[in-house]
Amino acid sequence: MKITLLPRSAGRHVNGWTMTSVIGAAVVLLPILYVLACLFRPPNDNWSKVKQFLLTDYVLGSAKLVFFTGFFAAFIGVALAWLIAGYTFPLRNFFKWALVLPLAVPPYIAAYTYSSMTGYTGIIQATLRNRFDVALPPGTIEVMSDRGAIFILTLFLFPYIFMMTRVFLERQSASFIENARLLGHKPISVFFRVVLPLSRPAVMAGVMLVVFEVLSDYGVANYFGVQTVSTAIFQTWFGMYDVDSAMKMAAWLMIGVIGLFMIERWLRRSKRYASTTSRSHPLRPQRLKGLAAWGAAAFCTVIFLLAFAIPIAQLAAWSIQYGGKIWRSDFADLIANTIKGAGIGTAIILLIAIVSSRAARMFDSPFMQALSRMMSAGYSVPGAIVAIGVLAIFIELDGRLAPLYRAMGKDDGALVLSLSLAMLLTGYVIRFMATGYGALEAGYEKMPRVYSEASRTLGRSSLFTFLRVELPLIKGSLLSGFVLTFVEIIKELPLTLLLRPFNYDTLSTRAYQYATDERVFDAALPSLLLVMIGLVSVLILLRPERR
Repeated sequence: MKITLLPRSAGRHVNGWTMTSVIGAAVVLLPILYVLACLFRPPNDNWSKVKQFLLTDYVLGSAKLVFFTGFFAAFIGVALAWLIAGYTFPLRNFFKWALVLPLAVPPYIAAYTYSSMTGYTGIIQATLRNRFDVALPPGTIEVMSDRGAIFILTLFLFPYIFMMTRVFLERQSASFIENARLLGHKPISVFFRVVLPLSRPAVMAGVMLVVFEVLSDYGVANYFGVQTVSTAIFQTWFGMYDVDSAMKMAAWLMIGVIGLFMIERWLRRSKRYASTTSRSHPLRPQRLKGLAAWGAAAFCTVIFLLAFAIPIAQLAAWSIQYGGKIWRSDFADLIANTIKGAGIGTAIILLIAIVSSRAARMFDSPFMQALSRMMSAGYSVPGAIVAIGVLAIFIELDGRLAPLYRAMGKDDGALVLSLSLAMLLTGYVIRFMATGYGALEAGYEKMPRVYSEASRTLGRSSLFTFLRVELPLIKGSLLSGFVLTFVEIIKELPLTLLLRPFNYDTLSTRAYQYATDERVFDAALPSLLLVMIGLVSVLILLRPERR
């Protein structure tokens, strides 16, 4: 009798887990599809003016930023990855993990830090004038321009490419590279004829991450006055108060993101590399000597100083000197808002991610595989697009709930959900579901299925199996997913600026507000707190490697 009842019980639980996964995927996809649907709606009068006089400049500005940032980030990331993976030199083990630390610094914080440092009254030019009697021509080192935006985004996004390429070269390319060396190829020949073709999939994946981050950026572009589609969405929304035109721009930006993704897949369609032997081993780095060794160490040192040490030292100096002036009574509320929003958003994300990842494991089918990909779709969508879609849906919900609001004594046309924290939390869930889901999916992949199957064979329920068998085994992945998601939410700027309730500030929004008000010194302390929190996520990413 027990044997006949087990499949029904399992079926009920599988259906329950699966339905929850479907709801989670719908939450992620609905705002994105809502934005895309705007392409089929008739435009308003303002859209023709935006398209005629502004849209071309915005698109060209975004394209320029994407192209040059992607190119220079790939150049630096691949060069550093090959140096670290293929050679040994002084401080190599330190740079192996230290060159990932720039990911902890939000680019918009680096933007105003370098802007102040390189300006006419900044520490660099002031020191040159006062101590060395050297006056630089205007515009020599200032970063308040499109080239400055490329410089900042390159320095603080190249670790995506560096990390993915280095791991690939160390683990997947040893036999190819060593055979090329045995055949007498010089280092330059090995790099261009073996390393670059081999690492192309990893490089392209890293470049696509950089491209998505550049398209999502608002803080750097707006602070430096660079015209991009993301800044145009903000200007149309808050400057012209035209949500319809902002949604149309968001829809076209989404089309561009999808197009880039399809181009990247098309370029990799026939590129497959496999080892010719079942025996694999890590790449054995060659020792550099003399000038070459110190040159490699110097190159890594310069990049580390520019991308991490110098801006962090400047923020720390400003925080020590001016931190006491901004530690007002509302600063504690600022930290509380930051922790509350990130904590609730992370808890919702992980709850949906646990259910969805377990459903994908229990019900392994093409449908569940497609569902798992949908759960991760939001991370590749710029925050401005997510914000536009979420706002439109919440305004629609408020309109449909108007009779209920009137019954509750509220005025006609009252916006309740659209002015609540729930809208911001929904945006967080859509944007960062991939972070939590990816961590838990990786945890389940490492856990043998035999443990769960043994529990079910013994007659235990699906819920009991999850709580007593699976949860203890994936708690490490759960903790990693919590910290990574929590930190990503805390650092998020465009989504928080667009969807936050009135009088709701976080560390990121307050730091950016200080910077845009030319109160750079006041922005140092909240910015340094954000960077320190960001370091936690980076150290978690590096934990398996450092072990």
